Amino acid sequence: MSEKRILVLWDVDQTLVDYSGTGREWYGQALTAVAGVELAHVPAFPGRTERSITVELLEAHGVEWTEEHVERMFAELITIATAARPHLTSLGRALPGAPQVLAELAGRPEVVQSLVTGNLVELADCKLAAFDLLPHVDLEVGGYGSVSTDRHELVAAARRAAEAKYGTTFDPRSIVVIGDTPHDVAAAQHHGAVGVAVATGRHSVAELVACGADVVLTDLTDTDAVVATLLRTAPTDGDQLPSGA
Repeated sequence: MSEKRILVLWDVDQTLVDYSGTGREWYGQALTAVAGVELAHVPAFPGRTERSITVELLEAHGVEWTEEHVERMFAELITIATAARPHLTSLGRALPGAPQVLAELAGRPEVVQSLVTGNLVELADCKLAAFDLLPHVDLEVGGYGSVSTDRHELVAAARRAAEAKYGTTFDPRSIVVIGDTPHDVAAAQHHGAVGVAVATGRHSVAELVACGADVVLTDLTDTDAVVATLLRTAPTDGDQLPSGA
């Protein structure tokens, strides 16, 4: 029997790292390369998947989107992010406390730590590697933005991959989904998982409480408190989830 009992799934942008402005720039470059048009409509990015954003972007610019167009956009985004890799430390930052919390959880034998992110796996790799965060997460068992326009399907993909790799079954309440938007919380709720919101993006604590998050954190700066909270939210062996946000 695997000792892994808790599956912790992190969002990337505005939860672990901040690369504000790069999304618009990279999508603009990709759109011009694929469709030959300049960016005139900027979709909302927070909480969205790359597939969802790409489809909206193509439609808004008069491109009859097909899977081929979507895949070409993905390929361009990967090329752009890979080219930017040497400069990413100057384009973004790790959010305060994120490296310490990831490292602490990575040392817990009961925890599998990965991602549920709207990013393509290649973009997530680039963004986290810039700040040495990759060693703490298992990218092989994440859920990524190429999978679906619906974020909850990313949670399902991550759970399936983690269960297959680690040979265990993760009860829904032992899965902790952490992000900065109501989309992250809704994805957790769809599966009966624990939704933890962190107010490091565009949404306030009050907004995140109102969307039904099980727990709302102001940030990740208090390593011991954050880790204790995340592990308490994933009860096992009959424990009960603490009430309140």
